[in-house]
Amino acid sequence: MPSTNQVPHLQTALKGPLLELEKHLLDNRTAIESWFRKQFKNTPAPFYGSVDLRNAGFKLAPVDTNLFPAGFNNLHPDLRSLAVHAAQHAVTQVCPIADGVLIIPENHTRNLYYLENVYALQTILESAGYEVHIGSLIPELNAPMVVELPSGNALTLKPIVREGDRVGVDNFFPCAVLLNNDLSGGRPEILEGIEQTLLPPMELGWADRYKTEHFAHYSDVTEAFAQLIDIDQWLINPTSIPCGPINFKDRTGIEELAQAVNKVLKETQTYYDTHDISCKPFVIVKSDSGTYGMAIMSVDSPEDILNLNRKQRNKMASVKEGLQVEQMLVQEGVYTYETMKDAVAEPVVYMIGSQVIGGFYRVHTGKTATDNLNSPGMHFEPLSFEESCVLPDDSQTPDASPNRFYAYGVIARLALLAAAREIADSKGNLPAIDAI
Repeated sequence: MPSTNQVPHLQTALKGPLLELEKHLLDNRTAIESWFRKQFKNTPAPFYGSVDLRNAGFKLAPVDTNLFPAGFNNLHPDLRSLAVHAAQHAVTQVCPIADGVLIIPENHTRNLYYLENVYALQTILESAGYEVHIGSLIPELNAPMVVELPSGNALTLKPIVREGDRVGVDNFFPCAVLLNNDLSGGRPEILEGIEQTLLPPMELGWADRYKTEHFAHYSDVTEAFAQLIDIDQWLINPTSIPCGPINFKDRTGIEELAQAVNKVLKETQTYYDTHDISCKPFVIVKSDSGTYGMAIMSVDSPEDILNLNRKQRNKMASVKEGLQVEQMLVQEGVYTYETMKDAVAEPVVYMIGSQVIGGFYRVHTGKTATDNLNSPGMHFEPLSFEESCVLPDDSQTPDASPNRFYAYGVIARLALLAAAREIADSKGNLPAIDAI
């Protein structure tokens, strides 16, 4: 493994560091880890996930939780051993007898950087000791297809087939089927009713899932967590309310959306005034389902919604796979005051099972502290092993890199726990959660 002293250190500039929150997390680390173990025992974590965080200096909160994460190719090579060990544990938890894993990726084969992610995921699972094949849902694929990747590696996509209640490729029908496809286009009929273990379950795809439900669970989780370590829940929880139905093209529901924006702005301003925060509140309006940074905008007044022009409305009207937007999430905007080489940045934390395996910074030279950074023009800066999210250092200040990234790992795991509770809720067996 490469030496970490050969890895450039990230240069992050922060305004108003979250020293109080980070100190609370460090001082209560034993209680926090014990609490997480209990919660994930009661509600097992999804197989994997990634969480986009925003650090405003006065607030640290998730703004998106992806349960079908791409981007494993952006993790630093020094972190590979963490991913391999976490994958071994996660597969064993759901399929103790599994000796292989079938990965089902997205269909867009022209996005080679996405396929680099699939290759990285395959490599992690193979390093964990599993036979791994890629089963594609591309309708016209009827023979194995080898895709040459920019890295010089190659990925083989094979047509997925169904025999009875099992799916596979060739003669490979393993216990574990790993979805790296967010199902924006709907639930594939070939996967309905299979006896194999789908990771995550199809109920967590965008055909069924809503962000407002996730953030409602996140609010419950952070309420208990805030009691556990005696902090103000607002520090880690963005106000999130649903709004809909809406049709941007014919302008129905626009006024109601503007009213929801006004409500969140006023609530945020009240908190800012009470706590002497001089920033101007803003709101993120985004589709209640879907990903890829589509149908999302940053606004700081209700008039921004009422005065949308046709081009802006068309941009907000659909998401991935051309699906029409009908429900919106109106969320308190969280500034990101981290910069890298004068470009605005936000951390993205990756987990397999309940274990943090690392992350990277999403960086955008053309955006501001209030913008959505998941947009064309972004690039990624991996975190080194030394600065991973799992190794706090009590000998350093709360603001030191290992402690800052430990804080990121804690907040990301809170979001992952919320996702675990989404799964349990969809199955009708949601356990109680408390701070004990």
